[in-house]
Amino acid sequence: MEIIDRALAFEQRKHTFKTTSERIESSREVKDLILGLNTVYKEDKDPKIMDLMKRLTVIKQKIEKRLKGRP
Repeated sequence: MEIIDRALAFEQRKHTFKTTSERIESSREVKDLILGLNTVYKEDKDPKIMDLMKRLTVIKQKIEKRLKGRP
């Protein structure tokens, strides 16, 4: 499955984003990966896919928190 391979590659990548543009791009990419994995999960109901989606969601939340900044 190509989407799972892309998601694993994203998870292994270094997550130090220097610019806001890089953060926005990575946030959109991880969102697309999560949605793609969700469609695969609906068909297979594999718990490994759910675990991968949860790990990616944590990464996405960290990126979003950094984008929004402090109040």
